[in-house]
Amino acid sequence: MALASASAMFPPSNLSYKAWEDPSFFKWRKREAHVPLRSQDTLEGALKYWHERRNVNYLNADTAVWNDDAVRSALESAAVWSKGLPYTKSLSGYWKFLLAPSAESVPEKFYDAHFDDSNWEALPVPSNWQMHGFDRPIYTNITYPFPINPPFVPTDNPTGCYRTAFHIPKEWKGRRILLHFEAVDSAFFAWVNGVPIGYSQDSRLPAEFEVTDCCHPCDSDKENVLAVQVMRWSDGSYLEDQDHWRLSGIHRDVLLLSKPQIFITDYFFKATMDENFSLADIEVEVEIDSHKQDREHVSTLSIEAALYDNSVLSDSLDAVLSSANVANLKPKPKATRNPCLGFHGYVLGGKIENPKLWSSEHPNLYTLVVLLKDAKGKLIECESCQVGIRNVVLAHKQMLVNGCPVVLRGVNRHEHHPCLGKTNIEACMIKDLILMRQNNINAVRNSHYPQHSRWYELCDIFGLYVIDEANIETHGFDENSHFKHPTLEPIWANAMLDRVVGMVERDKNHACIIVWSLGNESSYGPNHASMSGWIRERDPTRLLHYEGGGSRTSSTDIVCPMYMRVWDIIKIAKDPSETRPLILCEYSHAMGNSNGNIDAYWMAIDSTFGLQGGFIWDWVDQGLLKDDSDGSKFWAYGGDFGDTPNDSNFCLNGIVWPDRSIHPAVHEVKYLYQPIKISSADNMLKIENGHFFETTDALDFSWVLQGDGCILGSGSLNVPTLAPQTSHLINMESSPWFSLWSTYAAKEVFLSVNAKQRYQTRWAKDGHLLASAQLCLPQKNGFVPHAIAFSSSPLACERTGDSVIISKNNAWKIKVNSQLGTIDSWKVNGVELMSKGIFPCFWRAPTDNDKGGFYTKPYVSQWREASLDNVSFYSSQFSVKELPDNTVELSTVYYGLPGNLPKPDDAALSQAPGSTLFQVTMLCRIYESGDVVLEYKVNPKADLPPLPRVGVVFNVEKTLSHVTWYGRGPFECYPDRKVAAHVGVHESSVDDLHVPYIAPVECGGRADVRWMALRNADGLGLYASVHGESPPMQMSTSYYGTTELDRATHVHKLVKGDDIEVHLDHKHMGLGGDDSWSPCVHEQYLVPPTRYAFSMRLCPLLPSSSCHDIYKSQLPR
Repeated sequence: MALASASAMFPPSNLSYKAWEDPSFFKWRKREAHVPLRSQDTLEGALKYWHERRNVNYLNADTAVWNDDAVRSALESAAVWSKGLPYTKSLSGYWKFLLAPSAESVPEKFYDAHFDDSNWEALPVPSNWQMHGFDRPIYTNITYPFPINPPFVPTDNPTGCYRTAFHIPKEWKGRRILLHFEAVDSAFFAWVNGVPIGYSQDSRLPAEFEVTDCCHPCDSDKENVLAVQVMRWSDGSYLEDQDHWRLSGIHRDVLLLSKPQIFITDYFFKATMDENFSLADIEVEVEIDSHKQDREHVSTLSIEAALYDNSVLSDSLDAVLSSANVANLKPKPKATRNPCLGFHGYVLGGKIENPKLWSSEHPNLYTLVVLLKDAKGKLIECESCQVGIRNVVLAHKQMLVNGCPVVLRGVNRHEHHPCLGKTNIEACMIKDLILMRQNNINAVRNSHYPQHSRWYELCDIFGLYVIDEANIETHGFDENSHFKHPTLEPIWANAMLDRVVGMVERDKNHACIIVWSLGNESSYGPNHASMSGWIRERDPTRLLHYEGGGSRTSSTDIVCPMYMRVWDIIKIAKDPSETRPLILCEYSHAMGNSNGNIDAYWMAIDSTFGLQGGFIWDWVDQGLLKDDSDGSKFWAYGGDFGDTPNDSNFCLNGIVWPDRSIHPAVHEVKYLYQPIKISSADNMLKIENGHFFETTDALDFSWVLQGDGCILGSGSLNVPTLAPQTSHLINMESSPWFSLWSTYAAKEVFLSVNAKQRYQTRWAKDGHLLASAQLCLPQKNGFVPHAIAFSSSPLACERTGDSVIISKNNAWKIKVNSQLGTIDSWKVNGVELMSKGIFPCFWRAPTDNDKGGFYTKPYVSQWREASLDNVSFYSSQFSVKELPDNTVELSTVYYGLPGNLPKPDDAALSQAPGSTLFQVTMLCRIYESGDVVLEYKVNPKADLPPLPRVGVVFNVEKTLSHVTWYGRGPFECYPDRKVAAHVGVHESSVDDLHVPYIAPVECGGRADVRWMALRNADGLGLYASVHGESPPMQMSTSYYGTTELDRATHVHKLVKGDDIEVHLDHKHMGLGGDDSWSPCVHEQYLVPPTRYAFSMRLCPLLPSSSCHDIYKSQLPR
């Protein structure tokens, strides 16, 4: 749209033209995109500024705020980000605000300087207005939050009207004034003192306008009035269909910038290196801005640039600057061709010998200072930033960083704060980075838009590889057959390209960014080809990524599929016609209790040439803090705000909770991502340094040996310093643990090897556990169990009505219900332990992955159709035998029928009607010691779907709240997510075993449990273990039963039971996680409906009882 048409646009309430519904019009009077400007008037000022900006570490994360205090913290962060910049003024604070129902209904001339806004509300800026009670958040994944009819948006279009006042500092007299919006969602108009200054779209990139002529002079007492009109929806919203909360407003900082009449407006740092990386050729492109009348003076000015080594300046700025100055960049000779062609600016160049290269492992940074001087050599201004020298190239099936095929161990990250929505706090960003680094995550994909500019500075500093992604997603067009994707429409071409240009120009000097992305899930077409062509010409120093169109188009340098199965990524990697590396842009969908099978991906990645990593979906559960009706607060998801359409809890896909507490799956991620690999083969222990640039010189290795859960010995492990990508072998027979291993008689011996950081780093204190592995060693010394000696006194066995009471003196008493065929009560020393009988169990509270099935029927639908969620067990053929060896034997056959059927008589049960889902034979033997051995034979109906579990369930008194177990732990683990969990003796309370997933699901399980014990405060309790040849079991104990976990929609709605529900499973289906919308548990972790046999041992515990001794004991056969 021509500037001459601006009169049709202002005021925006003019119904004759709606700028926010015109795809060809997305900015007006907006300055061209450029790097962040931080004008300084001295070199020392610039160096001091960056010295302070770099002074961050893991301690800063402790100040992260996730509650209502975050509003204040956000304002404080905005103020801190402009601290130390003499020509930058933050306008953050409380602005006057009014929300109009539509753009057409805003107050008339509200932008006028003299408009009376005294009745308006106060709203913090930056913020999303929905987080302060205006309008409502909307969460959708694919579906647009309004009827799709591009480029039109609903007339019901909430529109925020903002007003604030400011003065220009007197020190800025004679300088130009720029008004800089870091980001506004989704489209906005702005006025200063009633004068229209511009319009902008793109909710995740800056909009900058020159306002020099609109502002009152510096020495005036008059306030300048800034007014902004923000539309919730615009034609730009069609390009912003990302899977996250739809929130609106001025959500990043607003700044006033002051610049000289002629100033540095942009600069681009580039470094190329020789093949040995010993010489860096530095080039800096610099652009100058001047008014037309000043251009004759530009030729009299000079441009210089200098590079300073931050490691020299790290301790003190009093260091001699000359020693830190590693390069002075001088203007390169201008080309002899016609000066009207090509780049209209300055190119400076220089060289650095033996540069300190930037990588995730060694995030070495330099400070680049660009200086503008007048004809006499006097400094007019300087601009500065942090830069890293590194090389990113494409090789055959590999992406090389500094010549090495680094592996991206990544996550996707949305900007999300539970109280602020999309507004950022520095300490919260640092918290994310600290958690990532501490859990061996070295890469982040900015999904799916450019993030706060400080985020990139922090990634530079902490060392994370970044995929920077354009704010383009049009996923919802997949659901509509009436409109083409915008990438296929020429009218959208400029708007899409503008978003890519804005991202690249803002972020181009960040070393952390090694890949540009064209956006996400926007199909593929000519507009993508145009964007990829522009980036490749503008910045050939990075690779290009785009998954749309099948992840293998000509617009991507990386094969970057999402949720592709392991066998398929291996197939592509081995395809000789595919020369690009494969990096999963999204994998292991972390929705609720998920991330099963992730180890299979890393077995493939670590062993297959051409596979180079991936990014888990995603980092944080996008729950928003909301007040409940009783005044308490909870994390809300889609639909909790009355938002329609919505995608419910599909926004809860993180491996950390909204307050950045970690999910149990993080332990699995940390283990699989660890750079030190520990394994054994052929009687040798192998320690491998998987780093590409870092030695193991700063690591301390140690070992722990345990037998049957008891620690046998431990000590430090002497490992020579390993160069990157090298390994060391230790002969087991010459190891410090060999004598213990070879002499101790145990069923099982486990060796754990740990690698810890010797020194404090920026992201962790000294002693941080970097890597750990546990190895099961072969048995060296035969284990002979201790045989229990019994007296000859018989058990008391008394029949009373439907009950059989078996007891031993007054030590213990077991009551069996002969009608139900199960134990009704179990007392020890008169104290009730078991409150509800032991029954077969095949059902679990469905996980989010169990519920997933967009294209095929989900597991939970198959289960419910088969009535697995409602099975009633009936006992038949119950018998009691008092045996000569002073034991009592009970037996019964359980028939599991759909719960909606009437109970059949015994004769009908024994004839095994077609409605029988399970036939379970149970044999129970009770010993005078109080030991109870249960043997089960399970025969499921052959046409049942894969079973959730095969095991038993019983309920114990709620006072038995202390749990000890010998198995994997200490954290939650399941059959397909357990490689990080070490076998050992672990302890917890029942409360702490519960994992509070925001939407309740099956949780709290522990895998490969040999024995477990529940005790009360006095030490009385119940022991349970596998018996005979049965393999270790899956165990869970909870105050929230399966029925309750299935019923509640939110964790805060769970109601504690009156007892503890205990599950001991012979088999438990895996969690899955390849995605959450198809049944995708890997075959080896399914539980098919076939015959099973298992046995377990239970016995009462006294305060003096030793679970270890019980485990090593043997009952008479």
